Amino acid sequence: MTKRNKIIYWIATLWLSLGMVATGIVQLLKVPAEASKMAFLGYPLYILTILGIWKLLGVIAVLIPKFPLLKEWAYAGFFFAMSGAVFSHFASGSAAKEFFGPILLILLTVLSWYFRPADRRPISITNK
Repeated sequence: MTKRNKIIYWIATLWLSLGMVATGIVQLLKVPAEASKMAFLGYPLYILTILGIWKLLGVIAVLIPKFPLLKEWAYAGFFFAMSGAVFSHFASGSAAKEFFGPILLILLTVLSWYFRPADRRPISITNK
């Protein structure tokens, strides 16, 4: 892995982790602004607890060494959660500013996933 790729990976991964931890905590605490946003989107409030726990667990999975298959699942979960957020805002007619956070987190997820080191990638059957 080149030095440039390692820098891109760690910057994207740290910003992704910060974003997911911050929004996960806000969701677990059911901050009123977040709760009203979920109500506007048409989701029940208990979804905040589920998303908050999944985000925190996903960050742990992405940051800890080893467990490359678990990392793949975490990246997939981040991508699905954030693309779902983008679609939910679009379908609900949210203001354009509501798209920035989820789109940024999708971009950071893809960058972190793409530039991850070889030891953080699952070994496929063809690579054995």
